[in-house]
Amino acid sequence: MQLPTPLVSVQWLIEHINHPDLVILDATLKKPGGIAPPVESKVHLPGARFFDIKNTFSDLDSELPNTLPDPEAFSQAAQTLGISNSSLIVVYDAWGIYSSARAWWMFHIMGHEQVAVLDGGLPAWQQAGMMLSTEISNPSAPGDFQAKFRPQLIKYTQDIIENLKTEEALVLDARSNGRFHATAPEPRAGLRGGHIPKSKSLPISEVLENGKMKSKAQLQSIFQSLNADNQPIICSCGSGVTAALIYLAAQLAGSTSLGLYDGSWTEYAQRLDLPVHP
Repeated sequence: MQLPTPLVSVQWLIEHINHPDLVILDATLKKPGGIAPPVESKVHLPGARFFDIKNTFSDLDSELPNTLPDPEAFSQAAQTLGISNSSLIVVYDAWGIYSSARAWWMFHIMGHEQVAVLDGGLPAWQQAGMMLSTEISNPSAPGDFQAKFRPQLIKYTQDIIENLKTEEALVLDARSNGRFHATAPEPRAGLRGGHIPKSKSLPISEVLENGKMKSKAQLQSIFQSLNADNQPIICSCGSGVTAALIYLAAQLAGSTSLGLYDGSWTEYAQRLDLPVHP
């Protein structure tokens, strides 16, 4: 069996939940400012294992939040979760779709294509009246996952600087319009507001509807309206989390030349030598 797309429905998961290679990961992450999801945080999908973005699947030596760990560290952490190269991974979060996209993207850049986000996440599972668990599951044995890192999918500040000159790629910013235009404060203290010059605003709310991803046709229309279907796309946000959601939306819409600015606005805005537009 293979996962049909990078996004699967609750119904699909219900039908395949007993597949021996299936691994369900809860990748719930608090939003900036320590905001917890509006649903009960101590319930999970049956058999779900916790994919700890903040403390395990980030480079803890980095001064930036949520930085991608190196392939060796990622592989070791995935093995500890019982994940193998043969695993079919479905990742969800308690927001609907938020940090689950970041977990999906990490497996994607590590070369594992059999991974999908649960559309609507925990709220959709609850609305379907499905069974919940108060326990996080632990694997019965380590897995054999080995990353096949694809460095072309990640972008760094130097890539953004080069793109300011060439304008080869379109930078899409997943933060709110208020943060993009510096009319709303950044949640991280002392960080200046505004956006990368020539970038365009695409808040995650624009690609979601009632906690689920909009249809392929709707997503295609959104990206076409931004002229994003004719050039490479670099996805950015505050710290690389919601950038992955825009990345997922772009891939579902058919975009094939995608990158994610891992340091995102947190890294860019700290560089006082770089230009900022309000």
